[in-house]
Amino acid sequence: MTFKVHWPSEDGLSTVPSAPDGSPLFPLMETRLYKRRWLMLFVFGTFSMSNAFMWLQYSIISNIFVRFYGVNAICVDWLSMIYFLTYIPLILPVTWFLDNRGLRDVVVVGSAFNCIGAWIKTSTAHPDMFAVTFLGQFVCSVGTVFLLGIPSRLASLWFGQQEVSTACSIGVLGNQVGIAIGFLLPPILVPNVDDVEELAYHISVMFYITAGVATLIFVLVVIVFQEKPELPPSQAQAQARSLSPDQYSYKASIGRLLCNKSFMLMVLTYGLNVGCFYAVSTLLNRMITEQYPGEEVNAGRIGLTIVIAGMVGSLICGIWMDKTKTYKQTTFAVYLLTFIGMLVYSFTLNLGHMWVVFLTAAILGFFMTGYLPLGFEFAVELTYPESEGTSSGLLNCSAQLFGIIFTISQGKIMDKWGTLAGNIFLCVFLLIGTILTGRAHLTSKKAISV
Repeated sequence: MTFKVHWPSEDGLSTVPSAPDGSPLFPLMETRLYKRRWLMLFVFGTFSMSNAFMWLQYSIISNIFVRFYGVNAICVDWLSMIYFLTYIPLILPVTWFLDNRGLRDVVVVGSAFNCIGAWIKTSTAHPDMFAVTFLGQFVCSVGTVFLLGIPSRLASLWFGQQEVSTACSIGVLGNQVGIAIGFLLPPILVPNVDDVEELAYHISVMFYITAGVATLIFVLVVIVFQEKPELPPSQAQAQARSLSPDQYSYKASIGRLLCNKSFMLMVLTYGLNVGCFYAVSTLLNRMITEQYPGEEVNAGRIGLTIVIAGMVGSLICGIWMDKTKTYKQTTFAVYLLTFIGMLVYSFTLNLGHMWVVFLTAAILGFFMTGYLPLGFEFAVELTYPESEGTSSGLLNCSAQLFGIIFTISQGKIMDKWGTLAGNIFLCVFLLIGTILTGRAHLTSKKAISV
């Protein structure tokens, strides 16, 4: 039998495995929480925000870019989906880089790619420059590979045991803020005007603003961002630091994760949920403008509503998980409510009332986007003591793969049978994910403290 012994620390009460007589199995080490941990989280959040904005700056006004560049809608969709495609082959080498070079080097390199890609796009505000703008977006997408697995690693390296889920939620929040700005600003900065030269001017302004912000963030990362604090924030991190690098094998870690049935089921269900979110985000402009022509700005505001509601959901779920540690129950409940929210959104989109769309989008976003940090933290619990970057990388790889499949498939279904059919397509896979998550909840033998 394993008991728990509690000792006071700066982050409240912590726990460590102990022997039956109450003595800790491992010697207690000195720990400390540094105030600058919040600065590290803020700097990373700004990088994530900038990159997420560039993911959506084309797709939320896809009808405008289709006309400006003279390409098909699927070509503009690929400006978003290139983020998904790039991630899949690069995640394993980047995860190896994270485990061998550390957090700071990964964030610096990722923000450099983000900055370079943004500057490439500043020269593409001309109708015959689609190939170059695609190149710039590809370079930005490489930066994404360096950031998506960071929140759980950053939280564990810098934050105390009672703060990890909250810190991870805030880390994911930076990405959501970027998505929210990506929904809101492009329709405002690039109005749907007929004059091509005026349109090119507006597009150029957006690209230069984006590049300027990305440059400031890169400089901030280089100057401010640190690898880890001098003293570990928790006993778990103290024990991890005591391990020799020779005791860790990246290949062996990957093998153990692939053989962990509970985790692989989590990889599948996480991919289904987040893949649906990616498809909805990429195709939102088409969904709204087909039902409400000329409402590009409101399409962006609806996307903003989805993400803001998701931010609230992420924070509430993170705080709830820190206090209760009910990972399985919370994950299943949020997944089920995501499916219900998608059903309601799908069948009310064509009612002709914009306020109804805003309301149902908020409900959908609260649960669908709120699920993102839950997946990260539940995966860390299922796979401890494996590297957080490795488990997060596999989760994101699944999400990117399903994002490509769902976006292409839903787009083709919408072209042939309409928006409702495309949304029902996503509902089917969310139902499958809900059933699989419920099965995992009932059959998992992983002991998680409540």
